[in-house]
Amino acid sequence: MYAIVEINGQQFKAEAGKKLFVHHIANAENGATVEFEKVLLVDKDGNITVGAPVVEGAKVVCEVVSPLVKGDKVLVFHKKRRKGYRKLNGHRQQFTELTIKEVVA
Repeated sequence: MYAIVEINGQQFKAEAGKKLFVHHIANAENGATVEFEKVLLVDKDGNITVGAPVVEGAKVVCEVVSPLVKGDKVLVFHKKRRKGYRKLNGHRQQFTELTIKEVVA
């Protein structure tokens, strides 16, 4: 059984026991339980239910493993040729690590 759930504007495939790295959730604490009710699709042993826009009564229950995980560094480099202009900027995205406990449908 799996579900497609929207978390912070992004869609994820959620199955029990899997780990997810989602965009940083501001008020999440380590070990806390978080529920997401924006379930767009549920597959229950081949029986697919598609929401319009969400599936009524369905939710995904997750546990916060780590509230703040930094992603890999992304380097942004700007250059204008023959002008002597170079600019290097770095960025590390912040994520929250979740473990999916169950999919309720």
